[in-house]
Amino acid sequence: MTSRRVVVTGLGALTPLGNDVPSFWENCIAGISGAAEITKFDASKFKTRFACEVKGFDIERYVDKKEARKLDPFVHYAIAASDDAIADSGIDFKAMEAHRAGVIWASGIGGLHTFYEEVTAFATGDGTPRFNPFFIPKMIIDLAAGHISIRHGLQGVNFSIVSACASSTHAIGEAFTYIKAGKADVIVTGGSEAAITPPGIGGFNAMKALSTRNESPATASRPFDATRDGFVMGEGGICLILEEYEHAMARGAKVYAELVGYGATADAYHITAPHPDGDGANMVMRTALKEAGLEPSDLDYVNVHGTSTPLGDVAELKAIRAVFGDHAFALNVSSTKSMTGHLLGAAGAIELMACVLAVKHNVVPPTINHQVADEQIDPRFNLTLNHKQERTVNYALSNTFGFGGHNASVIVKKFGI
Repeated sequence: MTSRRVVVTGLGALTPLGNDVPSFWENCIAGISGAAEITKFDASKFKTRFACEVKGFDIERYVDKKEARKLDPFVHYAIAASDDAIADSGIDFKAMEAHRAGVIWASGIGGLHTFYEEVTAFATGDGTPRFNPFFIPKMIIDLAAGHISIRHGLQGVNFSIVSACASSTHAIGEAFTYIKAGKADVIVTGGSEAAITPPGIGGFNAMKALSTRNESPATASRPFDATRDGFVMGEGGICLILEEYEHAMARGAKVYAELVGYGATADAYHITAPHPDGDGANMVMRTALKEAGLEPSDLDYVNVHGTSTPLGDVAELKAIRAVFGDHAFALNVSSTKSMTGHLLGAAGAIELMACVLAVKHNVVPPTINHQVADEQIDPRFNLTLNHKQERTVNYALSNTFGFGGHNASVIVKKFGI
C-alpha cells in the first residue's frame, strides 16, 4: 500500500497562556510566562507554591453543570480543546463514514483531582465506603477519548496512551501512523492534564523535580540557565485534527502543516533520570528523520523537551549535537516550557502545536528567563533566548521524554513546499 500523507486541519487549545489558539500563540511568541501562585488549593505549606494554571476557564461553555460534575478536570480540558479543534477544522463527521474517524488521546496522570477528593473523603470519614458512583469513570485516562468519541459519533479507532511526559507525542505519532497506513481518514488527537493538586505538587516536590523559586514564579522555568532548579507544573488540553491529505483536499479544508515523521524509543537506563549522553533521545530523532526522508541539515527548528532541570537540558543538547553535527548550531532551538510550564502528559501536544504554528508563520518562539550561561552548554547553540526570532521554518521537530525512559519525536513540514 502506498503511504498516505497526513495534514493538520484543526487546532484547539486550553493553556496557561490562553484559552484559544490565537491567544496562546500571541503570548507564546511575546515571551509571556503563564506561572503564578497556585489558586486551586492552599499551597502555603508546600515547597513549591506556584504553577502554570489554566485561567478563566468555564466548562459550562461546553457541557451543563450537572454533566460537568460527572467529569474530572482533565476530561473538561479534553472536551474543550477537542470541541474547538473540530469546529476549527470545519469537518462534518456526519458526511463521512463514522468508522473512518477516531480518537487517540493522552494523559500522563488522568483523574488525579478525582482520586484525591474521593480518597480524602473516605480517609477522613467514619470508614463507611461512600464513594461517588462516577469515581472510576471520572478517574481513568481512557475516558477522555471515550467522551470525545461519544460527543461526536466517532466510531473508528479509540484509545488512550500513557507514557508519562511523552504521552501526547506518542498519541499524535500513533494517529499519524494509523492514517498513513489507511486505517483511518481523520483522527482527533492530543492530550490533557490537570495535576495541579496537593498530591501532584507534593509528589513532584518529594522527588525534588519542581522549581522552588517561590519569590519569582514568572522566572522560575529557565531552561538552559545555570541557575535552573527544576520544572514548573502546567495544565491544560490541546487538540490537533489529523486528516489524510486527499480527504482534506476533497472537502476544501484549510491546512496548517503536514506531519512527515515520527520516532519512538526507550532509554532503558533509569526510571526518572535521562541517559547522560542522550542515547535514547539521539535515536528517537534519527528515527523520525528517517521516516520523514530528511537529512539533519533539512531541519530548521527543534522544540526541545527542555524542562529546566539540571540533567535533562544538558543531555538533550548532547543528543542534538550528535544527530545534527555542526548543523546543530544553525538550528533554532527553544523550550516553550519556559512559558507554559510542563504539561506532563499534554506537553507533547502543546509543543507540537507550537511547531505547527512556527512553520505556518515563520516565527520561532523564545526560551525565556535566561540570565546566566551554563558552562556545560556549548555557546554556539542558538537557544532563541528571551525573544522570538523570525526565520523561514520549513521543518520543525518536537521532542518529548517521559519517566520510564520513554522518548518520542514528531516532525512537521510547512504545507505546500
